[in-house]
Amino acid sequence: MNITDVRIRKIDQEGKLKGVASITIDDVFVVHDIKVIQGDHGLFIAMPSRKTAEGDYRDIAHPITSAAREQIQTAIIDAYEKAE
Repeated sequence: MNITDVRIRKIDQEGKLKGVASITIDDVFVVHDIKVIQGDHGLFIAMPSRKTAEGDYRDIAHPITSAAREQIQTAIIDAYEKAE
């Protein structure tokens, strides 16, 4: 898997949500609405999700392996830190 583009939209409001990202994978697949969140131990990402009828949130798209999640998170956090 090759992340070929990362786009960041920073959020300048109080709260834990710091930005929203979109990534392009292998120039052929895009995932929008990945949240950049400030946690107790630094920034992390939350994949796009939808609220179920029971009130829970369920990911719409997500990496299957921890290595893929780490690759995506690193690319997004790096782009976030470089964004103005």
